[in-house]
Amino acid sequence: MIKNISAALASGMLAASGSAWAVNDLPGGPGVRQLNLQPAVTQIAAEQAWLHWFMLIICTVIFVAVFGVMFYSIFKHRKSLGHQPANFHESVKVEIAWTVVPFIIVILMALPATKAVVAQKDTSNADLTIKATGYQWKWGYDYLKGEGEGIGFISTLDNEHREISNSGAKGVQIDNYLLKVDNPLVVPVDKKVRIITTANDVIHAFAVPAFGIKQDAIPGFVRDTWFRAEKIGDFYGQCQELCGKEHAYMPIHVKVVSAEDYSKWVVEQQKAMAAKMDDPNKVWALEDIVKRGEKVYASNCAACHQANGKGAGPIKALDGAAVVLDSDKAKQIKILLNGAGNGAMPAWKQLSDTDIAAVISYTKNNWSNKTGQLVQPSDIKASR
Repeated sequence: MIKNISAALASGMLAASGSAWAVNDLPGGPGVRQLNLQPAVTQIAAEQAWLHWFMLIICTVIFVAVFGVMFYSIFKHRKSLGHQPANFHESVKVEIAWTVVPFIIVILMALPATKAVVAQKDTSNADLTIKATGYQWKWGYDYLKGEGEGIGFISTLDNEHREISNSGAKGVQIDNYLLKVDNPLVVPVDKKVRIITTANDVIHAFAVPAFGIKQDAIPGFVRDTWFRAEKIGDFYGQCQELCGKEHAYMPIHVKVVSAEDYSKWVVEQQKAMAAKMDDPNKVWALEDIVKRGEKVYASNCAACHQANGKGAGPIKALDGAAVVLDSDKAKQIKILLNGAGNGAMPAWKQLSDTDIAAVISYTKNNWSNKTGQLVQPSDIKASR
């Protein structure tokens, strides 16, 4: 409830500033001026919503009863009316009442809450198991078990939305602002999906409010959660742990489709993966690898370093950068594989050897950087 109110206040301030904002409710995501929980799409989320109101009603009744009796007593038995304070030491009946009644209330609250928590933790017998890895600042998805096993990809904020945010565009109205991604997580409807979470750098959190799930992704550890979506559609979430300066640009988009459409998607992904399989020992021509690097740069690097390579604020420029112009290509390879600046520049080792070689070759031969230097996939493979 508090998070939803905070989100509504943040949305209001964003709208007041004249920047991009949502003009309509987003199905599967936040609503305009939303105060309540998002509509439930899973049984767990429905139970959480019921518990939310159940607890709120009990607390409200207790509040009204306790303060009602207190203020009535103060008003009706005040000294100005001539009332004298009672002189008594103890009351066994009152002590029994204020012990038994709260105990019964706690039990009534604990029983359904415990049932829901136990159900949330039961990740057994999943139809599909997917690992969600948090990176600064994107999500990596690997289908580990079930239909689609072996599929893996990176999901990043749509570059157009990032550019709108960077430019501070005024009056732009986008319902899924900062929630659109290039590669959504696709799952079948009415299937139990287990999500295993971990992280590559700092603590992140995988959360989709409509599913009623939130699980921390911690480097070096694995945690898990699950959901069974009962409706077809697009559902949105965000990283819910402060993970760095671009925490707000780490959305989650889950696309729930029919079993038939999911099977078609799996086939398409498998074909695409087979087409992308690169021989790390292949020797590329400069022109060809630079063309590929341009696409890799646009998908992964342009959001921070900008399309013109000039960077922005604390983001260093690549155009004219010493490390890019240096004849020792190992320096730039090391930064791409391991990151730099204590996480300011994230590691990109999740990319293939060919993609890393391509993007380095692109930066070394684009803008004013006309070095003529070429990095081959074998160079990346040797440096891992």
